[in-house]
Order: sequence, then structure tokens, then C-alpha cells
Amino acid sequence: MLGTDISPVEVSGVTKHGFWILLDEKEELFVSFLEFPWFRKAPVAELFHVDRPQPHHLYWPELDIDLHVDSIRHPETFPLVSQPTA
Repeated sequence: MLGTDISPVEVSGVTKHGFWILLDEKEELFVSFLEFPWFRKAPVAELFHVDRPQPHHLYWPELDIDLHVDSIRHPETFPLVSQPTA
């Protein structure tokens, strides 16, 4: 069961290379489409609908994508284990 959002999170910008996600007033991270290919063809409205049920967890309900925040901070330590559908 998902919990209550602990803090607001928002997508602050989208480019052809990825998107910026603002976790709080102190931290903004870039989500690269190369490292996270599941987002590449997602409609912008679905990218913008992101929840943060726990401090370390992000969830895009329309895309059914869960990410650990550390996988964005340090993608090299989280190898890609799933491929996007064509």
C-alpha cells in the first residue's frame, strides 16, 4: 500500500535528453533518457504526474514506473535490468 506523500516533488523541465526533477528546495536531479529509457516516449503530462510516497521512492502512476532516488543520483550503481517496450 502506498503511503502519504512526504514532500512535494515536481518535474521542472524537459529536454530531448531527459528531464529535471525537483525533489525539494535543496535538490534537483536530471533523469537522462539514455539511463532511463522507459521515459523517452512518455507523454509530458504523464512525466509531470510523479508521486513521492517515501523519501527514497518516486512513482509515476500512469507509466507504472518506480525509481529509487539513489538510482537517479548514481545510475552507475543500478544497472539497467529492464528494457523499454518498442
